[in-house]
Amino acid sequence: MWKLPTFIVAAALLSGCQTADNTLTTNSTPVAVTGPAASAIAGDMASRLAEQVGPAGAATTIKMGKDTSEFATALEAALRGWGYTVVTDGKVAKDVKPGELAYAIDGLDGQVLVRLSTPSIALSRAYTPTAAGASPASPLSIMQRN
Repeated sequence: MWKLPTFIVAAALLSGCQTADNTLTTNSTPVAVTGPAASAIAGDMASRLAEQVGPAGAATTIKMGKDTSEFATALEAALRGWGYTVVTDGKVAKDVKPGELAYAIDGLDGQVLVRLSTPSIALSRAYTPTAAGASPASPLSIMQRN
């Protein structure tokens, strides 16, 4: 007899533990990746993105937010090196539908976590920056979106 009311009370209490949205909260700190480390990380992540989304064609355009950081510049150059057309000012021809690309860099315990996101896929990997560049500190994480 008491099983049903106990279950309802427990379910009501546990439902308060759920989050209301899809946002993530982290305690990581945004980091400025510069110099050889920025180039090494951008080159690796651009190659991994190209592996996942396919080769760049004549009409493959990627739209990034305008950013003047060394990592943004290195990522743009790496994507262009893979044959992609990169737009940062938002100006594209009417017949071109660019793919949106967002990125984030967070630091934790001497490492940096880099994430690249498109509407269909998200890639992330941790790196250990050094004076000569950066080396992967984790396997590549790939999340496919439907």
